[in-house]
Amino acid sequence: MPSHPLTEADPHDHSAYSSWMTGVAADYPAGFAVDFHRHARGQLLCALDGVMVVEATTGRWIVPPTTAVWLRPHVGHRILMRSAARICSVLVLPDAARALPDTDCVVHVSPLLRELICAAVALGTQVCETPRGELLASLLLQELREPAALPFHLPWPDDARMAAVCRAITDHPAQGRLAQDWAQSLAMSAKTFHRHFSKSTGMNFGQWQLQARLLGAMAAIVCGQPLMRVALDCGYESHSAFTQAFKRQFGLTPSKFLPAPPPPRA
Repeated sequence: MPSHPLTEADPHDHSAYSSWMTGVAADYPAGFAVDFHRHARGQLLCALDGVMVVEATTGRWIVPPTTAVWLRPHVGHRILMRSAARICSVLVLPDAARALPDTDCVVHVSPLLRELICAAVALGTQVCETPRGELLASLLLQELREPAALPFHLPWPDDARMAAVCRAITDHPAQGRLAQDWAQSLAMSAKTFHRHFSKSTGMNFGQWQLQARLLGAMAAIVCGQPLMRVALDCGYESHSAFTQAFKRQFGLTPSKFLPAPPPPRA
């Protein structure tokens, strides 16, 4: 997978600018990865088109269009493109970020918030250099102060052994290894494995595995894969069983995440 190492000269690093809000956008091909990095500013990451996965020290998120990830200042993260994507990023100084969510999360992007993000990106590193830009930035901040956090978060363990298990599950979601199988491979009892896993993720193994499978399924659906193929890849034997599990987890059916059909030709 191609990657893009961030350096101090990278245009995404806005720590040197005086404007308390800055914006930037970039187009990435499918499979592209932005290497692990961190910003002194808080960051709102939004995919206007396509699907990205944000992996941070605090968790892992699938980010389809109409959603965005809020990351607090100094949170290390990397970005993986599940499809060709146009990524918009709004960054705010720590003083301004204190009024925003105190946890990293996925939020819904309303039509108004989307337009505000696009306007901030168009102003680049000088969002707050004019009265209009200052008003725009203040309204964007207000829209983010009380967001409805979405259940697209997958907590990621800092325990290296548990992290290796989680990586194997997300890489191969249909594999059927049980907790006791993982425990045996790590030379520990099933009880000890469950204790370590729950402590490092805040979820029990079964809940985490289900969330991982269905978040991976969501990304595949948004990228246009057939629902039946997605269901089979997740280990479900039928479309209906997959749909029921998906709706229980996210409150929406998988069909809600199907990509919009292209507009008819004139």
